[in-house]
Amino acid sequence: MRVDAPTNDDLQRQLREALAALAERTALVAECEAQIAARDALLTQRDAQVSEMAALGAYRAARIKVLEAQLAAMNRAMYGRRSEQLDPAQRQLFEESLEEDIVAMQTELETLKAEPSAPRRQPRRLPLPEHLPRVEVRHEPASCTCAQCGNALTPMGEDVTEQLDCKPAEFFVRRHIYPKYACRACETVTAAPSQANVIERGRPAPGLLAHVLIGKYADHLPLYRQQQIYQRSGVELARSTLGDWTGAAGVALMPLVSAMKADLLQRRVIHADETPVVLLDPGAGKTARAYLFAYCATDELPITVFDFCTSRSGEHAKRFLGAFGGHLVVDDYSGYKALFAQGITEVGCWAHIRRLFFELHAAKASAHAEPALRHIAELYRIEAEIKGLDPPDRLARRQRDARPALDAFQRWIDDVSRSVAPNSGLAKALAHTRKRWPALVRYVDDASLPIDNNPVERSIRPIAVGRKNWLFAGSKAAGERAAAIMSLIATARQNGHEPYAYLKDVLTRLPTHPDRRIVELLPHRWRPAS
Repeated sequence: MRVDAPTNDDLQRQLREALAALAERTALVAECEAQIAARDALLTQRDAQVSEMAALGAYRAARIKVLEAQLAAMNRAMYGRRSEQLDPAQRQLFEESLEEDIVAMQTELETLKAEPSAPRRQPRRLPLPEHLPRVEVRHEPASCTCAQCGNALTPMGEDVTEQLDCKPAEFFVRRHIYPKYACRACETVTAAPSQANVIERGRPAPGLLAHVLIGKYADHLPLYRQQQIYQRSGVELARSTLGDWTGAAGVALMPLVSAMKADLLQRRVIHADETPVVLLDPGAGKTARAYLFAYCATDELPITVFDFCTSRSGEHAKRFLGAFGGHLVVDDYSGYKALFAQGITEVGCWAHIRRLFFELHAAKASAHAEPALRHIAELYRIEAEIKGLDPPDRLARRQRDARPALDAFQRWIDDVSRSVAPNSGLAKALAHTRKRWPALVRYVDDASLPIDNNPVERSIRPIAVGRKNWLFAGSKAAGERAAAIMSLIATARQNGHEPYAYLKDVLTRLPTHPDRRIVELLPHRWRPAS
């Protein structure tokens, strides 16, 4: 069989097909090379992202470790054992800053530990107080015509946002004008009597006097700092002038504190404690240690009275209490012991006893400290349950629940005391508790008696901040005036009054208020003037 040779046309067609196939393969190879290059670029980009994420993860892990260490240190400063805590005065001065730092660290930790794609928690905003005045600022568009067609725009509501703002203390001059009228027939002149002031012919109004007193004795701002604050408002007041005003106001307020003391000594139960302050001794060219004794009653309307004394002698408590014959809640300070032989009944403080065992527990000095704390915690649990009950019900519950708990604690103390090492910290705590036992258990048999002395300790806590800022009391008289003003402020706060509003009203009414009605101006019985 003969095979025909390909023609020229067939060869040309085959050549064209081969060239087309070759071009197609070349294009395919180029496309593959482009895809490989794109893939390599993507891989390079992903490698860079992986490296970046690894670096970010390492940073987050390191940052979390640092924040957790800082947060632990902050928490120890705020809530740690007493040996590691800040000094009490420093703690109050800086605890706001510590709390801010702790919250900021916790927020950052939550953000770092959250998944990158997890939605962030939006902070909950409290509404701004309704009683504050509103200053409206309207923001109108640049034009009330449509930018597209030029027609007039039609109102369709409004969006409102609110911001909290403030301005520094605003001074103003209060002008008292007394018009005079003449009667030509009688040849007489009539005018309203001049308004009486705490400082006669003085320039400070009651509001400014109250502001200075609150600044020094409630906000712990020494007079030289207040002078600097006033200067920023364009008001020049010499520190000596501020001192004169403070002294004159303190003298005017003394009768109120005397009436408060008389009311306090009529109460059946009084809490007492004391704290040191520094007294300037110009003659010796140095300072001396003085004391503020605090006396507090929480039954009925609360009262706190401070007594400035040049020493810690028990004679000061004897002088202050006078013929008082009720119950006195105190720690084991020996200065009060003579009072209990003269008709005053001693009531012990369980918070003081708990503190002894807590220090042993925090220092890991004794395994028996924790059981002691559990016994005391049971007493406080019972008190929390009966809070607010009527006296007969409260007494019945104490007899039913607290009495057995105290008996169990006493048996535990006797058992442990037999085996404890002499002169150890636990032995001293047990011996102190046994010595104080009659005073400690007295509250169980009287519904009006408290379990501890915490109310008066809360009253003297701000003194730690004040004494750091005042540095010292300039004299015994200055210390007595400070004690009087702090008594009024502390009692006003205890009774839910804003101290500035109270002092401003009292300083306004005091010059013309009858002495026989002085009780109306006492902070625990005060009502604002209508």
